[in-house]
Amino acid sequence: MAVQIYVGNLNYRMTEDALKELFDPFGEVVSVKIIKDRMTARSKGFGFVEMTEKEEADKAIQELNGSDVEGRNIKVNVARPRSE
Repeated sequence: MAVQIYVGNLNYRMTEDALKELFDPFGEVVSVKIIKDRMTARSKGFGFVEMTEKEEADKAIQELNGSDVEGRNIKVNVARPRSE
């Protein structure tokens, strides 16, 4: 079962391709989505990465959480379902 990972505090210039490259060494990345503002189409500074294996996702979270990426300490954890 695929695991959704939340990635926060991203540099606003971060691309989805660059985010995928960041997670690729840990395992298979199914999808990457950086959330953008509807009006300006600018990044909101966070996104989601979906990985196939829970063990690989856990390792990525452990290794990447708090790490410096493009000058920002990113936050990485299991995505929680959106609350209404």
